[in-house]
Amino acid sequence: MDKRLRHLSALRCFESAARLQSYTQAALELNITQAAVSQQMRQLENALAVKLFVRKGRNMHLTEAGDVLLMSTQSAFKRIIGGLNQIQTQELAGSLTITSTQSFCSLWLMPNLCSFYESHEDIQIRVLGSNHFEDIRLNHIDIAIRFSTKQGLACPAGLEQLYLGEDSNYPVCSPSYKAALQINSPNDLARCNLIHHDDDKVSWEQWFESQGICGSSICAKGPHTRVSSNDMALSAALKGQGVAIVSKELFLDFQQAGLIVQLFDIPHPVVWQRYVLFDPYSPKRVRIQVFIDWLINHLP
Repeated sequence: MDKRLRHLSALRCFESAARLQSYTQAALELNITQAAVSQQMRQLENALAVKLFVRKGRNMHLTEAGDVLLMSTQSAFKRIIGGLNQIQTQELAGSLTITSTQSFCSLWLMPNLCSFYESHEDIQIRVLGSNHFEDIRLNHIDIAIRFSTKQGLACPAGLEQLYLGEDSNYPVCSPSYKAALQINSPNDLARCNLIHHDDDKVSWEQWFESQGICGSSICAKGPHTRVSSNDMALSAALKGQGVAIVSKELFLDFQQAGLIVQLFDIPHPVVWQRYVLFDPYSPKRVRIQVFIDWLINHLP
């Protein structure tokens, strides 16, 4: 056997540090100290007689030799993981941890999970609502459902990304608010309380401008409400507090129940792209695929 394989532990440490470009993050992932990571990297570089990292400011960057070794170690580890998963694949019955935005979890996923359980009562689902992209491996998450206003997400190495279609955003309010304010055209919104999102990715200004209306002048007037999430915006609209721009998949159930009104068949120019991310080498991959198939069949 090649004597360099004595450094398998250091190679595992190298792969983590190189992928994360940080000794600190590698230490957290491997549950060791940063000093231990640094020591293993020095020992590996000495054993190979080659420099693998160079420091630029606070960041660690790979040398040309480091790039070659990273590709090789990642390929080798994937094959090892694939082999382990083939002999350790879990049964269909068991648990799955799903994460998505708080709005999607509360307004779509939780209300629709009952239909998943109707055909998969042996799978237990744990739902984590977070507006931040959680590290799937570090937080023991099986599936992440995420949204972007651009084509494609930054997919971490080793994970697979699947496109789940798109969802449009529309102005909505309660039936009573529409009647009280007599909203019949986009220009009528100038006298309404507009509910804005803090991040402004889907802004009222953009929607007005797409209709040839000066959005900045309307949005400069009050009263207006600002919220940090879609579920807060929809909640305010349901209570008759104003007009919000909300994604169709989140308000569709309320619309069908007669609790919310889509004011115009005029979508916002910005469209949400939906993606699901998962580890294709997970021992739960059969279970993961069942849930993804259900998502594909039930998302509007």
